[in-house]
Amino acid sequence: QVQLVESGGGLVQAGGSLRLSCAASGSPYSTNVMGWDRQTPGKQRELVASITRGGSTNYADSVKGRFTISRDNAKNTVYLQMNSLKPEDTAVYYCRIVLYSGFNSWGHGTQVTVSP
Repeated sequence: QVQLVESGGGLVQAGGSLRLSCAASGSPYSTNVMGWDRQTPGKQRELVASITRGGSTNYADSVKGRFTISRDNAKNTVYLQMNSLKPEDTAVYYCRIVLYSGFNSWGHGTQVTVSP
């Protein structure tokens, strides 16, 4: 059974930085894509960034140039370095993995709050 453990959320002032981490266990060799989604109340969950096992990345337009996603395949861990944070980045951030079978799994989420 896949388990995702997220860490690194918190409160930061606008312009500041945070680093999120997510460690996946249970299906390490079946993990294709790892990434982060986010959600604010009343809105749909949206993709923030994703990275394949081979290192190909994809970012939402709103975070390009500010956020960097990376992963350590040996540790089955994905990271999201968030710089130049804006109040509109405030959301619950969910780690997501996609197995080669197509199965998706999300973590419980970590709150990121950016104050003006």
